[in-house]
Amino acid sequence: MCNNYEQHVRWQQYCKMMQDLALGIPTQQTDLDLPEADDIKINDRGPVMRASGNHVELASMNFSFPPSGRGGPVFNFRSEGRHFDNSNRCIIPSSAFFEFVGKKYPKAKYRFALKGSPITAIAGLWREGQGNHPPSFTMLTTSPGEDIAPYHNRQVVILKPEDWAAWLHLSKPEAELLRPLPAGSLDVALARPGSE
Repeated sequence: MCNNYEQHVRWQQYCKMMQDLALGIPTQQTDLDLPEADDIKINDRGPVMRASGNHVELASMNFSFPPSGRGGPVFNFRSEGRHFDNSNRCIIPSSAFFEFVGKKYPKAKYRFALKGSPITAIAGLWREGQGNHPPSFTMLTTSPGEDIAPYHNRQVVILKPEDWAAWLHLSKPEAELLRPLPAGSLDVALARPGSE
């Protein structure tokens, strides 16, 4: 399941998208709030978009909820059959996410990006920091769409730009938002060949 993504959304692209979607141009933030990175992995810091009153703000958080009990960090969270009206919802801005395929190392690495958009927005949840753990986020998952099914049996939820506000403010039912996009919505490319 996705535990690795890239963030090469430029500040100007982000501001234009926010303006086009009538979500407002960030006035109290700068490009420093949207740092670029080739690989954001579990326990790395990454920016998330979250509602703040009538505005959307970027906040830097840790990728994965801390372990609870004997399990490991929670970087993916199954969305089916759940309701998130009482949850802290967020969007993880990315330029693409990766899936690793194969049984031998190194595994083949595939890159997935939303066609026609500079931002591949991943639906997520965030939590305030607790004790020694900083504020953190996890990605929501669902059954795979046709673009992902050949590579993995699950996928992260990708939000179309017109659904960003609906997810942050939960103005549509979860079932309409947290589902795979239609076939052909994602560009798929081999980022790294696997072992022979």
